Amino acid sequence: MTQTHLHFDIHIGRKKPESVHNRETACPFCDRNSLTDVLEKRGTMIWLKNKYPVLKETHQTVLVESDQCEGDWSVYSKEHVRALLAFGVEKWLEMERSGVYQSVLFFKNHGPYSGGSIRHPHMQIVGLNQYDYLQQVKDSDFTGIVIDRDTGVELTLSTLPRAGFFEYNVVLSDWGQMGKMADYLQILAHWILHHVNPRFQSYNFFFYHWGQKLVAKVVPRFVTSPLYVGYAIPQVANNLEEIVQELRRHYF
Repeated sequence: MTQTHLHFDIHIGRKKPESVHNRETACPFCDRNSLTDVLEKRGTMIWLKNKYPVLKETHQTVLVESDQCEGDWSVYSKEHVRALLAFGVEKWLEMERSGVYQSVLFFKNHGPYSGGSIRHPHMQIVGLNQYDYLQQVKDSDFTGIVIDRDTGVELTLSTLPRAGFFEYNVVLSDWGQMGKMADYLQILAHWILHHVNPRFQSYNFFFYHWGQKLVAKVVPRFVTSPLYVGYAIPQVANNLEEIVQELRRHYF
């Protein structure tokens, strides 16, 4: 039976280290020799089981992006972001193809408003035993104004955002162009951290295996709108064309 909600284990959640707000906390991903349940290593990247599986009826894994605690997608080399995306997508699809899960999530938190607890850059791949995330997704979530495009991949600003205001989509239809997709994600991370609102310094990457396409939605994170929290009403800003032109001016 497909679930309508995921259940969070608050007792495990209280044990998780927190280094986003408290930089005095020892970083568990920096002490590499103490990491357990490692699934695979590739260069400075490590894929491992989540030590604090707070979501019941799931299989939670973490992809540690590098050995640089203060690193981020916005400052990695182009070679590293491409290798990182390829590694993450490979493991995500492996879990999908296993047939064990109803669906598999692949996402990234960065910054104090993103929902993450560990500063050290990482992504998460989570198998959901009885929840199909695709039931909450529709084509219009990924439509928008084209900012830039290349063969088989395009970057857009959502005109019908899922949660509200500004959401960027990288839509990949030619899987051989995943390197270009990584380049777009790096541009968006830099744009958000340096040009959107320096006070918040937070964003999420959300990945979707949508039909024959791979889609990444990049969302700057602020305090969530009360209209969305209380009524699930998304809002869209009235200056989308202005944002598109400004982003093009900086990067294209």
